[in-house]
Amino acid sequence: MQTRRFAQVDVFTAMPLLGNPLAVVIDAEGLSDAAMASFARWTNLSETTFLLPPTDPQADYRLRIFTPGGELPFAGHPTLGSAHCWLAAGGTPRNKLELLQQCDIGLVRIKRVVERSGKERLAFAAPPLRRGGPVAADLHEQVLRSLRLPAEEVLDVVWVDNGPPWIAARLKSAEAVLALTPDFNAMAGLELGVVGAYPSGAKQQFEVRAFVPGMGVPEDPVTGSLNAGLALWMLEKGLCSDSYVVAQGKMLGRAGRIHVQRSGADVWIGGDVTPMINGEVRL
Repeated sequence: MQTRRFAQVDVFTAMPLLGNPLAVVIDAEGLSDAAMASFARWTNLSETTFLLPPTDPQADYRLRIFTPGGELPFAGHPTLGSAHCWLAAGGTPRNKLELLQQCDIGLVRIKRVVERSGKERLAFAAPPLRRGGPVAADLHEQVLRSLRLPAEEVLDVVWVDNGPPWIAARLKSAEAVLALTPDFNAMAGLELGVVGAYPSGAKQQFEVRAFVPGMGVPEDPVTGSLNAGLALWMLEKGLCSDSYVVAQGKMLGRAGRIHVQRSGADVWIGGDVTPMINGEVRL
């Protein structure tokens, strides 16, 4: 057993307890795969991450991401939360303008974004979609069963796979998204996100929910990877503006906010990170 630096942060919120919690083991070198998976099951959070020295010479650090049910190649709130913890622990980026995170999908760029108000937050560049377009007919039917909705209530069912194999269902409104009572048994094998628009003039433009029961996360409070995939798809289809805000987590008592902004060829997915716990863990 070794004492290792540990932190827990709340991601996609500036207010404690309203975002998606993340556990971060800062000194994870030497831990086995089994130890990482065991600790992730023990924390029982949607994700637990482990910071390691990079094996890619371009990267600032390497990140491994575990849910209670297994390892992920990439995830958004762990990316922002882990970058915050790496910097807070004294990490110095090779490039003053951006961090480079190494994970199983490759290198992910992270930077500080400053709003006109002076507010600063971290944002990651949305990874390209590995798979897009409408899903097959059998998957479409499974999505309808999982959401307990008739076909006419679902506008699109498409792949937004950017590592995690997300399928996105677009509903007619944010209200319809919040009204869902999913059938998790019917959802077996799916990683399913749902999006619906708010009326014009609302403080946020979209409501999102994310369901991953097969990975031990029936509903995720706030989901960066899903919102990254949704952003690339919706921007391509002209379904959103170049800058918008997503609300997620309301049905779980959270108030997560994801800030999306297209800048040139990049789409940046930003969010606040609120420190909650700093200490040590014996692993």
